[in-house]
Amino acid sequence: MNVQEKQQALIAAVEEIAKKEGAYWDDEHMRRTFENCYVSTAKTTTKFLENGEAYVFTGDIAAMWLRDSSAQVVHYLPFLKEYPILKDMVKGLIARQAKYIHIDPYANAFNEEANGNCWEKDITEYNPWNWERKYEIDSLCYPVWLMEQYVKNTGESDIFTPEVKTAFRDILDVWKREQHHEESAYSFIRVNCPPSDTLSCEGKGEPVGYTGMTWSGFRPSDDACKYGYLIPSNMFASVALGYMEKFLREQYQDEKMAEEAAELKTQIEEGIQKYGVVEDEVYGKMYAYETDGLGNYNLMDDANVPSLLSLPWLAYCDKGDPIYKNTRAYVLSKKNPYYYEGSCAKGIGSPHTPDQYIWHIALTMQGLTSDDSQEREELLKTLLATDAGCEVMHEGFHCEKPEAFTREWFAWANSLFALFALSMKEGK
Repeated sequence: MNVQEKQQALIAAVEEIAKKEGAYWDDEHMRRTFENCYVSTAKTTTKFLENGEAYVFTGDIAAMWLRDSSAQVVHYLPFLKEYPILKDMVKGLIARQAKYIHIDPYANAFNEEANGNCWEKDITEYNPWNWERKYEIDSLCYPVWLMEQYVKNTGESDIFTPEVKTAFRDILDVWKREQHHEESAYSFIRVNCPPSDTLSCEGKGEPVGYTGMTWSGFRPSDDACKYGYLIPSNMFASVALGYMEKFLREQYQDEKMAEEAAELKTQIEEGIQKYGVVEDEVYGKMYAYETDGLGNYNLMDDANVPSLLSLPWLAYCDKGDPIYKNTRAYVLSKKNPYYYEGSCAKGIGSPHTPDQYIWHIALTMQGLTSDDSQEREELLKTLLATDAGCEVMHEGFHCEKPEAFTREWFAWANSLFALFALSMKEGK
């Protein structure tokens, strides 16, 4: 098939799945919202390229984030075996991600071509492929996570090209280098912007001590870290390193590099347990959001994933893990500075969006990490009731007036809602 034929086949496949799965719900609003959200990524943000790769941009911004593009296809993963065109799309996306990682493992978002388009002309190492060069650990975690999902859902290993192994090498090098951030050449300065959009201390961020964890300049929200050791992202890195170790052994027969991944995973995990756990007077032993390894902690959670709320979904721990349960209770309480309660909804927002704005992604993730069927049902009702009549998800919305929202076209939120809806249908 040529590119146009692939595009048509992809849209036909997702529309067929959306109709078939959506028929489960009698409620017309729910059915239409599910169908709209399910087809969103394929119909509005995906391009097949002539070289067999796939470019998946985030929605209202024409750039491709390594994180968002991975999360945007989560609801298609269970159907990869049944629909080969979906498999081709995800395989092409993984190949594109591996290429981007090798171009610049410090960049979070990329252009379709090396055209020099960018969010801002920032003071950092320039590359015309980069839309933005905010270094975020999770940008390197998500493509490895997606590889694991691809193998799990297809039973195939045809994604493990030499380029993917090169990407693994790049990821290991960056994460090891950023265990000692003071020795890294990476810096980032944005001028004439809020403090959350740039790094302090001449672009290096606040000082950190060695912990074994790996440093991150920015959060999954693209906001600057207050302290450089972002705990949920290090947890995601630990999970990704486990997958990487397995792939290096089984697919590439590279024991030396596999051991390198295993050793780094151990160091990061020891750092999390030593420096990332705090004692709260109400909730007991729980995870901090950030630390600097020098005795300072940031206690909060952010709607963007990886988050502390999302840890079981990321396969870092079980839903019943005692420290996770304590942490979950904290982040879903008013002790979390970004937890909001209003007449229309209660849930987690982000310093990335205005005060009192709850995120649909956070509500969806709360449902995906809950074993309480009543809680899940209530969250589904809240999601539907706060769509401002648009029958799609948004970024953030005001907890008192959901018609006030950010980002009308945000495929990541739509994909997670569709995944949550499928999990409700299956009783998972």
